[in-house]
Amino acid sequence: MLIPVDLGPRSYSIVVERGALGTVGARLRALGVGSRAALFTDAAIGRLYGKAVVESLTSAGFTVTTVELPEGEAAKTVAVASDGWDACVAARLDRSSTIVALGGGAVGDLAGFVSATYMRGTNFVQCPTTVLAQVDASSGGKTAIDHPKGKNLIGAFHQPRLVIVDTATVDSLPAREYRSGLAEVVKHGIVLEAAYFDDIERSTDGLGTRDHATVDRIIAGSCRLKASVVERDERESDLRMVLNYGHTIGHAIEAAAGYGEMTHGEAVSLGIAAEAAVAVRRGIASAATRARQEHLLARLGLPVRSTAIDARAVLEAMTHDKKGRDGRVPFVLAPEIGRFTIVTDIGPDDVRAALTEIAAGR
Repeated sequence: MLIPVDLGPRSYSIVVERGALGTVGARLRALGVGSRAALFTDAAIGRLYGKAVVESLTSAGFTVTTVELPEGEAAKTVAVASDGWDACVAARLDRSSTIVALGGGAVGDLAGFVSATYMRGTNFVQCPTTVLAQVDASSGGKTAIDHPKGKNLIGAFHQPRLVIVDTATVDSLPAREYRSGLAEVVKHGIVLEAAYFDDIERSTDGLGTRDHATVDRIIAGSCRLKASVVERDERESDLRMVLNYGHTIGHAIEAAAGYGEMTHGEAVSLGIAAEAAVAVRRGIASAATRARQEHLLARLGLPVRSTAIDARAVLEAMTHDKKGRDGRVPFVLAPEIGRFTIVTDIGPDDVRAALTEIAAGR
């Protein structure tokens, strides 16, 4: 499937198909970019898929330099970005060259940040290999590195020239990482399209067994929904804030726990549960709407309760939320499945009460 992202001169396509990594060279060559490329990946992903991507690029006439990154969030630091810039200089990359990110969201974030800042911007291609990166992080142009006070605080908008979603890579994901990505899939259904949420509900068995047809359809659906939001709000000025559902509290839960203690998707799942509780507490959503969200997350093996939540630490982490405006953090809440509203007057007491429910198992 070819999903267009219409952004005028910054338009690109998301390719969703099994075996698509073998086409990256030909597709990139068709865009008329320069002949030098740098492949950013980590060691584990490089062993699995690096050869296929390098062969595809070299067979299309590209000279390729491979830049190996640390795994996970450890890649998203100024020091690693600096190493990336050094590698680009050594490889004699210029503004016509391309940085290709092969891996999960952390690889894409770091490589995209390097691409956005090296020579004020090079061509960039995303080849996401995790469900989380495929349905969310790889499209939309958000690139970032972390700061000790919060995740993704240092970054830039830099749209890719191409996104290659090879759904065959899903087969190799560890179970926990696979489930983690499904939190973003559920998020899209909750706030963007009731029919898609219905499809996920009907597809839990197929998603559980990683049935190819089911996985391909659900991932393509999420990519389609994400593209529609990005087209209407490229720089997260208003509408695109909808994609933060579950993240306002979820990011804070992830930070308070210490990065690496839980996966991003697990934190988002807990964030969805907490924000659904906030919506009920404020009279915005019914208990039934909350229960339906939690039931689907739980059926997919994602957490909706955790005794490890420290409400005080989570509230402190929320003070560093980059979405804050004049000291207020806007919340995306779901009045019902397939709809959203943005609320700017959610206070600490609302969040504390919701976290208490999630931590207490209620």
